[in-house]
Amino acid sequence: MKLLATLFLISLFTACNTNPRSEYLAIAENADNTETEINQEHPGKKLMENNCYVCHNPKTAEDAMIAPPMVAVKMHYISEETSKEEFIEAMVAWAKNPSEEKSKMPGAIKKFGLMPYQFYPEETIKQIADYMFDNDIEEPEWFDAHYKQMHGDRPQMKGRMGRGMGNGKGMGKNRDTNAQPSVKERGMQMAQSTKAELGKNLMGQIQKNGVIAALDFCNVQALPITDSMATVHKAHIKRVTDKPRNPQNKANAAELQYLENFKKQVVAGDEANPIVVDLGKETEFYYPIVTNSMCLKCHGTPGKELETLTLSKIQELYPMDKATGYGENEVRGIWSIRFEN
Repeated sequence: MKLLATLFLISLFTACNTNPRSEYLAIAENADNTETEINQEHPGKKLMENNCYVCHNPKTAEDAMIAPPMVAVKMHYISEETSKEEFIEAMVAWAKNPSEEKSKMPGAIKKFGLMPYQFYPEETIKQIADYMFDNDIEEPEWFDAHYKQMHGDRPQMKGRMGRGMGNGKGMGKNRDTNAQPSVKERGMQMAQSTKAELGKNLMGQIQKNGVIAALDFCNVQALPITDSMATVHKAHIKRVTDKPRNPQNKANAAELQYLENFKKQVVAGDEANPIVVDLGKETEFYYPIVTNSMCLKCHGTPGKELETLTLSKIQELYPMDKATGYGENEVRGIWSIRFEN
């Protein structure tokens, strides 16, 4: 089982997920030392989307998944008897040392392999687990039929307000599968399925040969895989940036403007929404690629997060590289997709 996304997937290929905004009630202390309820987005939501959804994305087709969806993780690790503290403790223990003995998902390990160790801070895991316990998690459209085929009826489990599986946002029935997706949904599906295909291939390289071999793989295969997915979707799909590693990923003037807009949103702490441009017969779709702490292993500061051996390999493969010096939660690039309406 791969509970969290591997470090290079996010830095190279990811775009943030677009689940509807969900909120939790936080307690704030005002000037009179009285407690007031305020609506805030739970920090674990963004952390889960940015860190986990490359491998565990609920928008990915079943045959393209490289790890179980997060709703499956929640179902296997939370029962009516599980406390939040127990769940968080289990998630932290798993992340620190993934092993078959600790896993409650032997079927997932058999299908996907054991998740590699991840270098995420313990606080990040705790925030994600806290959010998962108290909130309904979006499930793939195929998940209900898959679960019934493999396990039968769903179990009841704890969640926000004590609701069981099948109730609330993201845990119950999905929308009418016969409904036509909007252009925004089409754009996100193209970006996410392309990310999944890139991630599936890259994950294999990391597991078999390590990070340096993954850089070699990216150098040769990233653009061809992206082009092949563009053919599948009958669209034009690019990942572009103002600081390219590969010169072919340099953003044009219009893309640079959208990139700056996304940067301002992220800096302000706003939830970034896709930019959709109607061109009549065609649509242009843009969405940000945001860094996290793991991205800095190949996009951070040399001598700090970026190790000497990794930097040497990057300079060998990409002599014109500009894609370093990033911090956490910065927009590194955008998905730029054009398709027919």
